[in-house]
Amino acid sequence: MTVLILARDLDPTADAMVTTLTERGTAVARVNTGWFPARLSVSAGLRGGRWSGHLRTPGQLVSLDDVHAVWYHSPEAYRMPGELSDAERHHAFLEAKYGLGGVLSSLDVVWINHPSRMADAAYKPVQLVRAQQCGLTVPDTLITNEPDPVREFATEPTVTKLVGSNTISEDSTRKISWTRLLDQAELADLRGIETTTHLLQRWVPKAFETRVIAIGEQLFAAAIHAGSASTRVDWRSDYDALTYEPIEPPASVAEGIRALMAGFDLRYGALDFVVTPNGDWVFLEINPGGQYGWLEAATGHPLTRSLADLLSKGIS
Repeated sequence: MTVLILARDLDPTADAMVTTLTERGTAVARVNTGWFPARLSVSAGLRGGRWSGHLRTPGQLVSLDDVHAVWYHSPEAYRMPGELSDAERHHAFLEAKYGLGGVLSSLDVVWINHPSRMADAAYKPVQLVRAQQCGLTVPDTLITNEPDPVREFATEPTVTKLVGSNTISEDSTRKISWTRLLDQAELADLRGIETTTHLLQRWVPKAFETRVIAIGEQLFAAAIHAGSASTRVDWRSDYDALTYEPIEPPASVAEGIRALMAGFDLRYGALDFVVTPNGDWVFLEINPGGQYGWLEAATGHPLTRSLADLLSKGIS
């Protein structure tokens, strides 16, 4: 039986997983979907209600029948041949997405996580609703592209953050938008806000923030202590200014996290919370594909080993 790892080429976290599984004697096949079609091919036939066949790379032949678990860890997009026209490239990409992607997605095995489940969980408004339904505390939140509701909402300290990805690529430059506090100058001039939706949240007083890594039923939490002004608003803005401390989430929070994970049908998730000076845990978001290697190194939490347990045993 084989664990199929779908990951990009340069990924130390995936490297560590391959090493861990191999040391256990578990067969591993690592594939980057970005290799298709230059270095990756597929052949699969429908037999007995499942796709049977193989993935082929220059160095390996992966039998789909042997795959019992898949770790979907941020693989790259298909790369269509450069000699194709833009229209041809787009068409070929979609055929690969629904062809190769469809064959892989149909595998009835343990997924961490299935891309369809990850897509469902990617909508931040859905996350906030589900989290509240699961008993977790969430900040007051407004989503709008109208100026008047913004002014009414922001009479108290308010942050703005992107609903989707916080990165934008423009002219070969990668730009990052961090969560930030709105100031009076911005509120006085809201021209352009109608262009798209914006997410605003009530500022939550912080003792510290917490990231919880959920792996199956296990929860690994770390307090994140900010050491600079920027990290007190968004700790992702300066990792060098952070310190970490392993902690345990309260029982009620742990129960809510497990319910949220089950509701999204996720076996892995990285969840962010604010812990207030009163000790209340306030949910911010869940990332079903969030990175964890840096946190494992900082806290000693056995994250790779715990993920490997799920993958090698094929626990559903």
